[in-house]
Amino acid sequence: MTTPVDLFALFLHFLTLSLLAIGGAITTVPEMHRYLVDKTGWLTDTSFTSSIALAQAAPGPNILFVAVLGYNVAGLPGAAASMAGIMLPSSVLTLTATRWARNNREHISLRAFSAGMTPLTLGLIIATGWLLAQPFLKAEAHRWGTLALMAVTVVLVLKTRLGLVWMVLAGGVLGALGLV
Repeated sequence: MTTPVDLFALFLHFLTLSLLAIGGAITTVPEMHRYLVDKTGWLTDTSFTSSIALAQAAPGPNILFVAVLGYNVAGLPGAAASMAGIMLPSSVLTLTATRWARNNREHISLRAFSAGMTPLTLGLIIATGWLLAQPFLKAEAHRWGTLALMAVTVVLVLKTRLGLVWMVLAGGVLGALGLV
């Protein structure tokens, strides 16, 4: 378990990330990794990746990976600190912004902002995927399977309307079979 100062630092870090989470909290995974693994050493690279994989495979909201990371750092208080930090500012900001946007949806600056955020969100998601693939790309036994899975996923996303949940499920099955 960590000390209350560590819990407060965990809370503040996730509070900050909440305001940077354009496209969802998953887009801030590289910064979470830098902080939790590289800077503080609270988690190992493997436990970080496993935490996210476990949370993403479980049913429920996508944001639950933050609670799993916090739990692995400091148990239930860590889960509460990380979830409160990530949810509080973004929830208040989202509520305020959506009310404003609903009343101003035809404003040209709002449409331009939305169009401009798309490449940023896409880049953050790609960075997250690349970071999560690193442990598997470093392992010789999984390298080519991981690259093939990444390539097939990109093609399926671009060329079909197949739901992402099916691709995640297929990746999980391939991983369980030891193919990736």
